[in-house]
Amino acid sequence: MASVNSLASTLQQQLADALTAALPDAGTADPLLRRSDRADFQANGILALAKKLKGNPRELASQVTAAIPAGDLIKEIEVSGPGFLNITLSDKAIIETLAARAADDEGRLGVPYGQNAGTTVVDYAQPNVAKEMHVGHLRSAVIGAAMVEVLEFTGETVIRRHHIGDWGTQFGMLIQYLIEHPQELDHRGGEEQDGEATMSSLNRLYKASRALFDSDEEFKARSRDRVVALQAGDEETVALWQRFVDESKIYFYSVFNKLDMEIRDPDIVGESGYNDMLEETCRILEETGVAVRSEGALCVFFDDVKGPDGNPVPLIVKKTNGGYGYAATDLSAIRDRVQNLKASTLLYVVDARQSLHFKMVFETARRAGWLNEDVKAHQLAFGTVLGKDGKPFKTREGETVRLVDLLDEAIERATAVVREKAEKVGLTEQEIVENGEYVGIGAVKYADLSTSAVRDYKFDLDQMVSLNGDTSVYLQYAYARIKSILRKAGEIRPVAHPELELAPAERALGLHLDQFGENLAEVASTYEPHKLAAYLYQLASHYTTFYDQCHVLSDENPAEVVENRLFLCDLTARTLHQGMALLGIRTPERL
Repeated sequence: MASVNSLASTLQQQLADALTAALPDAGTADPLLRRSDRADFQANGILALAKKLKGNPRELASQVTAAIPAGDLIKEIEVSGPGFLNITLSDKAIIETLAARAADDEGRLGVPYGQNAGTTVVDYAQPNVAKEMHVGHLRSAVIGAAMVEVLEFTGETVIRRHHIGDWGTQFGMLIQYLIEHPQELDHRGGEEQDGEATMSSLNRLYKASRALFDSDEEFKARSRDRVVALQAGDEETVALWQRFVDESKIYFYSVFNKLDMEIRDPDIVGESGYNDMLEETCRILEETGVAVRSEGALCVFFDDVKGPDGNPVPLIVKKTNGGYGYAATDLSAIRDRVQNLKASTLLYVVDARQSLHFKMVFETARRAGWLNEDVKAHQLAFGTVLGKDGKPFKTREGETVRLVDLLDEAIERATAVVREKAEKVGLTEQEIVENGEYVGIGAVKYADLSTSAVRDYKFDLDQMVSLNGDTSVYLQYAYARIKSILRKAGEIRPVAHPELELAPAERALGLHLDQFGENLAEVASTYEPHKLAAYLYQLASHYTTFYDQCHVLSDENPAEVVENRLFLCDLTARTLHQGMALLGIRTPERL
């Protein structure tokens, strides 16, 4: 089924046509339409036109009003102030547009698909091999996954990339330790262990090898030789390296599974995946003059990047000792994504603290011609997760918080909240456990996604699992409440009745429901998933007002009123369900 034009876009078009008809000298003019408290919409564009045409704005507004064709869309239009148009839509237009959304047989609620679509590579969820995932890994995974879903839903071709840390000095250290302490291999169960046990043994190994590396100069030298062997493709070294990667993946998958997030093996292309491209990347940059030799290192300089001493700070692509910096890998990844994956957009969901690095990497890629007018790169930078005290989130011992501990605690808290209400709803023990996971993980994701990504946010589980306020639980309960009403309705079907006069709460809910597609288009173009979270919270709030003011299953209401209100309930539930799914959050039918 074709997409459904929103009421705002239909009105925008009618006003633009009327402006052109009434004021042919104006050329193409924007009516500057926006939602309003005084009416449904207000058009403010006539004021600027009047200045341009040196006319009276109120007279021009009246001419435009007269040029609007008669029809079912507009109920009332008035000229106010110095030429504003206050526009109220007809109840019939609202319900007919919503009915078209509900009738979308592809289940897309009439949201447009594939307009100006390209191919976006989204780089997100980037854990490190042989290291535990901590709270800092949460935001990249959650924000990235939501953007992937929204972009795909709006018709973009999305390629996922998880740029895991799986290369470098630490692997020389780990592999050398394992070769010298083969007994460590015997009591580590490899792939038969679950994710937690696997990481526990990897962690123990990492700490033991690090301690030796820091205290024994000879071991340190052997470890560095082992890195050279790894980079040269030595068979025994590569086999042990591969074992670390494989065992780390068992752990990654267990954590992402707990986060209710799918990470696919072909999408994991770590630092090692670009190893064969590094030398060529450096050669191209040097031959084209983008990078120059400075004190033995290959560097790129920028006029606007200077250190505290006022001297230029370069991007080091190749170090003085011949080793490659992160920049060489990131630039090689750009080459691969643009030339082999044919990306038109590169989206990096990476900590704001790396903003300067990526600014320099992107500018270098532009100078090399890999990024241009047709191929753009954007860093979706995110802030830090803070504790309740407003300081970076740490354990009481000052350690970084393990992500898996945090998720377990969220599920535990949420399960307690669900259990309190369970008897009233008649939930089974299995439903309590399942809903506890959905509510707990949903609470963590929503707290992250409802904050503008670039801002730091406080991690407060008490607030996250609260039934009141801007939380995912509030939205999940709104959805479950609607499903309960639809079950109670039994044989009464949701049916749209455009002939009915709507109550104020019905109109407000209907107008908000109609904005779903526009909201998703904005989120997809600005990379701001918090705007979808805000839309869904407002939707649940509009529904709560509607539920309080408009009795749905009332014997006192005529049958068509009951059916129409059930129709609004049903479309609200479907919109909540779809919107939450795009954020990666489940909506239980009974809660």
